[in-house]
Amino acid sequence: MDFSLLLSSYATVWSNPEVLPMTFIGALGGILLGAIPGMTATMGVALLIPFSFGMDLIPSIGLLLGIYCGGMYGGSISAILIHAPGTPAAAATLLDGYPMCKKGQAGKALSVAMFASFCGGVIGALVMTFLSPLVADMAMNFGPGEMFMLAVFGLSVIVAISGKSVAKGLISAFFGMLLCTVGLDPTNGIPRFITTKQTGLLDGFQFIPTLIGLFAVSEVIAGVERIIRGEEHEQKSNEKITNVLPDWKTIKKIWPNILSGGLIGTFIGAIPGAGGDIAVFVSYGASKSASKHPELYGTGIPNGVAATESANNGCSGGAMIPLLSLGVPILLGAFIMKGITPGPMMYVTELPTVYRVFAALMLANLCMLVVGCLGVRFFAKIVSVEKKMLYPIILVISLLGAFSINKNAFDVGVCVAFGIIGWLMNKYEFPLSPILLALILGPMCEKNFVRYMNIQRGNFFAITTSPIA
Repeated sequence: MDFSLLLSSYATVWSNPEVLPMTFIGALGGILLGAIPGMTATMGVALLIPFSFGMDLIPSIGLLLGIYCGGMYGGSISAILIHAPGTPAAAATLLDGYPMCKKGQAGKALSVAMFASFCGGVIGALVMTFLSPLVADMAMNFGPGEMFMLAVFGLSVIVAISGKSVAKGLISAFFGMLLCTVGLDPTNGIPRFITTKQTGLLDGFQFIPTLIGLFAVSEVIAGVERIIRGEEHEQKSNEKITNVLPDWKTIKKIWPNILSGGLIGTFIGAIPGAGGDIAVFVSYGASKSASKHPELYGTGIPNGVAATESANNGCSGGAMIPLLSLGVPILLGAFIMKGITPGPMMYVTELPTVYRVFAALMLANLCMLVVGCLGVRFFAKIVSVEKKMLYPIILVISLLGAFSINKNAFDVGVCVAFGIIGWLMNKYEFPLSPILLALILGPMCEKNFVRYMNIQRGNFFAITTSPIA
């Protein structure tokens, strides 16, 4: 590694008067977009790429990385406050974040999420800077068999998130896996459980509308029911937020979760086809398995929030590795617009640009931390809004988020239907998180299993010859 070039690249990026304001604006926009259910970090980048057309490469990369890192943290805001993950990568954050909010610790949950996101992003940026060729080589060893076993490992977390009854958790998970089979077969294109006239389900149940329905809309229905019965009590947050960052006692408690989550997120982010939504559940399961008190996970503890948030922002660093070395999105379009083609030769022909991307990613995480610190006190006050006003706002935003994915009214109907299903399942104490996990990992599991069996001509036990698997 050329350390003099690395230091000069950091100096060039951080002293550029355009880069800092554009990255800060990107982080602000990313947090706001990420907090809206249905608006993913990737969608935020896609929406705002046109604003980078007239810029030089590094300010435009700073803007887009700011949006991406901010969006990863922003998804946790709605997950913690209103039980509706803003992004799929924040789906596991609500497992402990929302219970913390119900305990009157919304501010603490938000500050832990912000700090863990920042630390996870820094871990990802450092690993990308110093170890990206090594991690890329390791990630390239993941074929269909290894990806299938990674999905199976992720699905094993179902036991950890099933709540009081593992049996009900498994029923929920099998329901989620069944939902994954609706639509066209991903390998052969054969329609399953639909007719050719049901065009809205050709791609199966869209993940974002299903996610919003299960968590946000079901919570609104349950809240309205409580209001009608006179059981709804206004939640006034008496929490005094004196520090926008976690106190030293909390940091000492959560740092192992942050470190492991950041490393897991970075590695899984480097695997083409994987991402933050997978990394957060793997990190949560690993954190709970290593804990001395696993029974506390899911009841509202900072460790669960830290494990998931560090993993989803660690992915931002990991995702840069396949982008730069293999030409895999997320910022592929921005590079091509500037006349640079990502790929293995970038480390030879465009090494100064690679190092400047490293510096821009580190700056994006710092800007995300600053914006998060400025907004924590404001975000925490949302839980004190009168529920009769808050529920209609949540419902409108949720339905708009469901519609925005494909601009399709059918997705709104799916969202409402799963809201009713989620409400009924909550009433009978069936956990919703296993459905979510199955929806994320089910398609990955099926596609890679079929590919692996085709490669091995039906010999499944050949998987035992792979050390990774």
